Amino acid sequence: MIEGKELKVLISEAELAERIQALGKAITEANQGVECLTVVGVLKGSFMFLADLVRAIDLPMEVDFLGVSSYGMETKSSGVVKFTRDLSQSIQGKHVVLVEDIIDTGLTMSYLLENFKTRGPASVQVCTLLHKPCNQESALDIDFTGFTIDDHFVIGYGLDLAERYRNLPYIGYLTDKTA
Repeated sequence: MIEGKELKVLISEAELAERIQALGKAITEANQGVECLTVVGVLKGSFMFLADLVRAIDLPMEVDFLGVSSYGMETKSSGVVKFTRDLSQSIQGKHVVLVEDIIDTGLTMSYLLENFKTRGPASVQVCTLLHKPCNQESALDIDFTGFTIDDHFVIGYGLDLAERYRNLPYIGYLTDKTA
Protein backbone atom coordinates (compact mmCIF):
# COMPACT_ATOMS: atom_id res chain seq x y z
CA MET A 1 0.00 0.00 0.00
CA ILE A 2 1.12 3.57 -0.51
CA GLU A 3 2.33 5.36 2.63
CA GLY A 4 -0.31 7.70 4.04
CA LYS A 5 -3.08 6.33 1.81
CA GLU A 6 -6.09 4.20 2.61
CA LEU A 7 -7.84 1.91 0.13
CA LYS A 8 -11.63 2.31 -0.03
CA VAL A 9 -13.99 -0.06 -1.83
CA LEU A 10 -16.07 1.68 -4.48
CA ILE A 11 -17.68 -1.36 -6.15
CA SER A 12 -17.67 -4.72 -4.39
CA GLU A 13 -16.90 -8.08 -5.92
CA ALA A 14 -20.58 -9.08 -5.61
CA GLU A 15 -21.77 -5.85 -7.28
CA LEU A 16 -19.33 -6.44 -10.16
CA ALA A 17 -20.52 -10.02 -10.66
CA GLU A 18 -24.20 -9.02 -10.68
CA ARG A 19 -23.74 -6.12 -13.10
CA ILE A 20 -21.53 -8.11 -15.49
CA GLN A 21 -24.20 -10.81 -15.74
CA ALA A 22 -26.72 -8.09 -16.66
CA LEU A 23 -24.34 -6.63 -19.27
CA GLY A 24 -23.81 -10.07 -20.80
CA LYS A 25 -27.56 -10.56 -21.05
CA ALA A 26 -28.01 -7.10 -22.64
CA ILE A 27 -25.26 -7.77 -25.20
CA THR A 28 -26.80 -11.17 -25.97
CA GLU A 29 -30.25 -9.64 -26.52
CA ALA A 30 -28.91 -6.75 -28.63
CA ASN A 31 -27.04 -9.13 -30.93
CA GLN A 32 -29.62 -11.83 -31.57
CA GLY A 33 -29.28 -12.98 -35.16
CA VAL A 34 -25.56 -12.16 -35.37
CA GLU A 35 -23.84 -15.29 -36.64
CA CYS A 36 -20.65 -14.66 -34.68
CA LEU A 37 -19.79 -11.75 -32.42
CA THR A 38 -16.21 -10.46 -32.23
CA VAL A 39 -15.42 -9.26 -28.73
CA VAL A 40 -12.30 -7.11 -28.51
CA GLY A 41 -10.73 -6.32 -25.15
CA VAL A 42 -8.58 -3.26 -24.68
CA LEU A 43 -5.48 -4.31 -22.72
CA LYS A 44 -4.37 -4.32 -20.07
CA GLY A 45 -7.14 -3.00 -17.88
CA SER A 46 -10.07 -4.88 -19.39
CA PHE A 47 -8.70 -8.41 -19.08
CA MET A 48 -10.56 -9.40 -15.90
CA PHE A 49 -13.79 -7.71 -17.00
CA LEU A 50 -13.56 -9.28 -20.45
CA ALA A 51 -13.02 -12.78 -19.03
CA ASP A 52 -16.16 -12.51 -16.90
CA LEU A 53 -18.17 -10.71 -19.57
CA VAL A 54 -17.63 -13.27 -22.35
CA ARG A 55 -18.81 -16.02 -20.00
CA ALA A 56 -22.04 -14.02 -19.52
CA ILE A 57 -22.71 -13.59 -23.28
CA ASP A 58 -24.76 -16.43 -24.75
CA LEU A 59 -23.74 -16.13 -28.41
CA PRO A 60 -21.13 -17.67 -30.70
CA MET A 61 -18.08 -15.41 -30.51
CA GLU A 62 -14.46 -14.77 -31.27
CA VAL A 63 -12.26 -12.93 -28.78
CA ASP A 64 -9.32 -10.70 -29.65
CA PHE A 65 -7.26 -8.09 -27.86
CA LEU A 66 -5.51 -4.86 -28.63
CA GLY A 67 -3.30 -2.77 -26.43
CA VAL A 68 -3.30 0.99 -26.15
CA SER A 69 -1.79 3.38 -23.68
CA SER A 70 -2.53 6.98 -22.78
CA TYR A 71 -1.63 6.97 -19.07
CA GLY A 72 1.89 5.57 -18.81
CA MET A 73 2.80 5.64 -15.13
CA GLU A 74 0.54 8.63 -14.31
CA THR A 75 -2.94 8.95 -12.83
CA LYS A 76 -4.15 11.29 -15.59
CA SER A 77 -4.29 10.64 -19.32
CA SER A 78 -1.48 12.14 -21.35
CA GLY A 79 -3.93 12.74 -24.21
CA VAL A 80 -1.61 10.82 -26.55
CA VAL A 81 -2.88 7.38 -27.52
CA LYS A 82 -0.44 4.78 -28.77
CA PHE A 83 -0.92 1.16 -29.81
CA THR A 84 1.06 -1.33 -27.77
CA ARG A 85 -0.54 -4.37 -29.47
CA ASP A 86 -2.77 -4.62 -32.54
CA LEU A 87 -5.55 -7.09 -33.29
CA SER A 88 -4.47 -10.55 -34.36
CA GLN A 89 -7.27 -10.90 -36.97
CA SER A 90 -9.19 -8.67 -39.34
CA ILE A 91 -12.53 -7.24 -38.19
CA GLN A 92 -13.70 -6.49 -41.74
CA GLY A 93 -17.38 -7.40 -42.10
CA LYS A 94 -17.63 -8.50 -38.46
CA HIS A 95 -19.96 -7.40 -35.67
CA VAL A 96 -17.65 -6.09 -32.96
CA VAL A 97 -18.12 -5.30 -29.28
CA LEU A 98 -15.20 -3.15 -28.12
CA VAL A 99 -14.67 -3.73 -24.39
CA GLU A 100 -12.93 -1.12 -22.23
CA ASP A 101 -12.28 -1.04 -18.50
CA ILE A 102 -12.98 2.68 -18.10
CA ILE A 103 -13.98 5.61 -20.28
CA ASP A 104 -12.61 8.72 -18.66
CA THR A 105 -11.78 11.55 -21.09
CA GLY A 106 -13.11 9.51 -24.01
CA LEU A 107 -10.00 10.27 -26.08
CA THR A 108 -8.80 6.66 -26.23
CA MET A 109 -12.22 5.33 -27.22
CA SER A 110 -12.70 8.06 -29.83
CA TYR A 111 -9.30 7.19 -31.28
CA LEU A 112 -10.16 3.47 -31.36
CA LEU A 113 -13.55 4.05 -32.98
CA GLU A 114 -11.97 6.19 -35.72
CA ASN A 115 -9.31 3.53 -36.26
CA PHE A 116 -11.90 0.75 -36.38
CA LYS A 117 -13.94 2.61 -39.04
CA THR A 118 -10.99 2.22 -41.42
CA ARG A 119 -11.03 -1.56 -40.88
CA GLY A 120 -14.54 -2.07 -42.30
CA PRO A 121 -16.49 -3.85 -39.55
CA ALA A 122 -20.20 -4.54 -40.08
CA SER A 123 -20.91 -2.82 -36.74
CA VAL A 124 -19.13 -1.66 -33.60
CA GLN A 125 -20.69 -1.45 -30.16
CA VAL A 126 -18.92 -0.04 -27.11
CA CYS A 127 -19.06 -1.71 -23.71
CA THR A 128 -17.32 -0.17 -20.71
CA LEU A 129 -17.22 -1.37 -17.16
CA LEU A 130 -16.80 2.16 -15.81
CA HIS A 131 -17.77 5.56 -17.18
CA LYS A 132 -16.52 8.80 -15.65
CA PRO A 133 -18.60 11.45 -17.50
CA CYS A 134 -17.27 14.39 -15.47
CA ASN A 135 -13.93 14.19 -17.35
CA GLN A 136 -15.24 13.35 -20.82
CA GLU A 137 -13.77 15.57 -23.52
CA SER A 138 -15.32 14.01 -26.61
CA ALA A 139 -18.88 12.91 -27.36
CA LEU A 140 -19.29 9.15 -27.45
CA ASP A 141 -22.13 6.70 -27.89
CA ILE A 142 -21.64 4.02 -25.26
CA ASP A 143 -23.89 1.04 -25.88
CA PHE A 144 -23.33 -0.82 -22.60
CA THR A 145 -22.15 0.74 -19.33
CA GLY A 146 -21.48 -1.16 -16.13
CA PHE A 147 -21.21 1.69 -13.64
CA THR A 148 -21.10 5.48 -13.81
CA ILE A 149 -18.63 6.77 -11.23
CA ASP A 150 -17.45 10.06 -9.77
CA ASP A 151 -14.01 11.51 -10.34
CA HIS A 152 -11.85 8.96 -8.50
CA PHE A 153 -8.68 7.36 -9.80
CA VAL A 154 -9.79 3.74 -9.47
CA ILE A 155 -7.79 0.55 -9.08
CA GLY A 156 -8.52 -3.15 -8.88
CA TYR A 157 -10.31 -5.70 -11.04
CA GLY A 158 -7.77 -5.12 -13.82
CA LEU A 159 -7.25 -1.38 -13.32
CA ASP A 160 -3.84 -0.35 -12.09
CA LEU A 161 -1.67 2.34 -10.58
CA ALA A 162 1.81 2.00 -12.11
CA GLU A 163 1.03 -1.67 -12.93
CA ARG A 164 0.01 -2.52 -9.35
CA TYR A 165 -3.36 -3.45 -7.76
CA ARG A 166 -4.83 -5.14 -10.88
CA ASN A 167 -5.40 -8.31 -8.84
CA LEU A 168 -7.88 -6.79 -6.37
CA PRO A 169 -11.26 -8.57 -6.75
CA TYR A 170 -13.14 -5.26 -6.36
CA ILE A 171 -12.79 -1.67 -7.57
CA GLY A 172 -11.43 0.79 -5.08
CA TYR A 173 -9.68 4.10 -4.78
CA LEU A 174 -6.93 5.52 -2.62
CA THR A 175 -7.65 8.34 -0.23
CA ASP A 176 -5.58 10.14 2.40
CA LYS A 177 -5.63 8.40 5.76
CA THR A 178 -7.59 10.17 8.44
CA ALA A 179 -5.95 10.68 11.79
